[in-house]
Amino acid sequence: MRGRFGPPPPDGGPRLQRMDRTGPRTGRPTLPVPATEVVLLPSGVRVEQLVTGTGEPVTVFAHGLAGDIAGTRPLGSGVAGRRVFFHFRGHGRSDVPPGPWSFGDLAAELRGVADRSGATRAVGVSMGAAALCRLLAETPDRFERVVFYLPAVVDGHRPESSVERLARLLASVESGEAAMIADAVEQELPPSVRNTPAGWSFLRQRVEQLQRDGLAPELESLWPEPAVPDERLLRAFRGRALVIGCRGDDVHPLAWAERLAGLLPNAGLEVFDRPSVLWNNRRELRDRISTFLNG
Repeated sequence: MRGRFGPPPPDGGPRLQRMDRTGPRTGRPTLPVPATEVVLLPSGVRVEQLVTGTGEPVTVFAHGLAGDIAGTRPLGSGVAGRRVFFHFRGHGRSDVPPGPWSFGDLAAELRGVADRSGATRAVGVSMGAAALCRLLAETPDRFERVVFYLPAVVDGHRPESSVERLARLLASVESGEAAMIADAVEQELPPSVRNTPAGWSFLRQRVEQLQRDGLAPELESLWPEPAVPDERLLRAFRGRALVIGCRGDDVHPLAWAERLAGLLPNAGLEVFDRPSVLWNNRRELRDRISTFLNG
């Protein structure tokens, strides 16, 4: 696939031999990944998606930078109706169009998936939250309810920790070595879950996914321009919103979550006390999202 780092190794599987005690050498095997489909959007870009659940309403889930469908699915486990998860360009089996890219491109893909499925609600994670902001700035009446989980800043200035994270991931995937990818991914796990069956299972799945699908270097071209040209445009959104932030997360500053909640007329703000919310407060996070969306 053009422009994507990390072709899979010749034997078709990851090389997980490591000399330290932190590698995903044992532990419970990962669960089978549900079958996904690749769909063509009106923009001409093909994206990979997974649809779960039945009935109404329909909620679309937009993952974060270098994220994937598997990592976003836990957020929707308690959400009623159909749930549509997809991969932005450069992730999973989605296309890698020629760069540079913009958040306008990501917003168009989010809109395309939402329109195709009839979604009236949306959940955006980090980069996906920034894409959701761009979509609402362009069409403030597109969704009835939205959730911004650990929203990324939209002014084009990423925290240094975010820049370093992407560079580390891209370099590891380019290497094609499972051990190097595992080292990069492992740094995103809270210390409390490293060397545990749950941590090993997650690490194994992420290494396999990144080796299989790669990660597009064009992702670095997203940030020179602001995701939203004028933050004040978000004031036109008249639906209900929930913004979820946390203290101590250098990649997702709490100050921006607070500012976003203040910009949206009908927004609530939920603040967790420590990073790695999905690991440390998974049940509370899922309950908060499902209670808001199901209400």
